[in-house]
Amino acid sequence: MHIKQITEYTPEVQTALVDFLKQLVTREVGLTETFLKELIGSTNSYLFCAVDEEGHYVGMITVGIYLSPTGRKGCIEDVVVTAASRGRGIGKVLTAYAIQFARDRGVQSLMLTSNPARIEANRLYQRLGFERRETNVYRMTFS
Repeated sequence: MHIKQITEYTPEVQTALVDFLKQLVTREVGLTETFLKELIGSTNSYLFCAVDEEGHYVGMITVGIYLSPTGRKGCIEDVVVTAASRGRGIGKVLTAYAIQFARDRGVQSLMLTSNPARIEANRLYQRLGFERRETNVYRMTFS
């Protein structure tokens, strides 16, 4: 298995990401070709996939990097491993890769959120050095 940065659009990548998103969220996500190309071309978002020995996409992770007055910050988003590939350490490899990627780009603070129901994922993040913060997370959704 290896980690591949997605730098160009292919229908295969789009199909894999649509499948990942079905496992990640319960709502319908319309991942269009146009949006995926925009994501891939973004200078602040980095999309990575885990690819197995047969060339199948088995996991994904996104790293966002941005500047604020308090420094260069990053966030990890949309971490998912296919159900058939879970338990093989792919999530750990993806997350460790994302951490090093952010570190190499001078990120001073790296954040992620995880549903408390994802017990194994939360344990993994803590083992990799993330500290649980006592904070409120707010979200506003635009239609």
